[in-house]
Amino acid sequence: MDFSTKLKDKYQEQIVPALTEEFGYQNRMEVPRLKKIVLSQGVGEATGDKKLVEQAVEQMSMIAGQKAIVTYSRKDISNFKLRKGMPIGAKVTLRGERMFEFLERLLWSALPRIRDFNGIKNNGFDGRGNYTLGITEQIIFPEMNIDRVPRITGMDITFVTSAETDKEALALLKNFGLPFKK
Repeated sequence: MDFSTKLKDKYQEQIVPALTEEFGYQNRMEVPRLKKIVLSQGVGEATGDKKLVEQAVEQMSMIAGQKAIVTYSRKDISNFKLRKGMPIGAKVTLRGERMFEFLERLLWSALPRIRDFNGIKNNGFDGRGNYTLGITEQIIFPEMNIDRVPRITGMDITFVTSAETDKEALALLKNFGLPFKK
């Protein structure tokens, strides 16, 4: 099946030439690209109720269109009643076509549903060209039925790029259409 998303075509036809001109790359392979998108959700109350992690996995799977996995604690923290190996969250890693499909849904249907939305902050870069966006409500995604959601929780969306600097990653994500604040 020859399926191609609009953003994947936009990357090849518009973003690569624009970034090559802006940063003076010698080769198309030097141009930063989006490697993967990681969706993660921590469920702090999971120490008391194991069903919350199952609900988080189910919701993340619906949002991503791919099966989510359970994340487990790495060490004991007595203040949080947390033991090593306890389930504490869910995550999904998207690559390829599913990554571009999710990015389209995020840009064109989920972010516009946020109340009083003025753009996303540009301080979520880690110094290595990756950007993390925090979303406070998972119900902004059209796949979520608000009547079936027992608890409204947030999630983190991490964009992993091949950019070496935050400036290059910011230019790449802006060209994809992420609405950064001025």
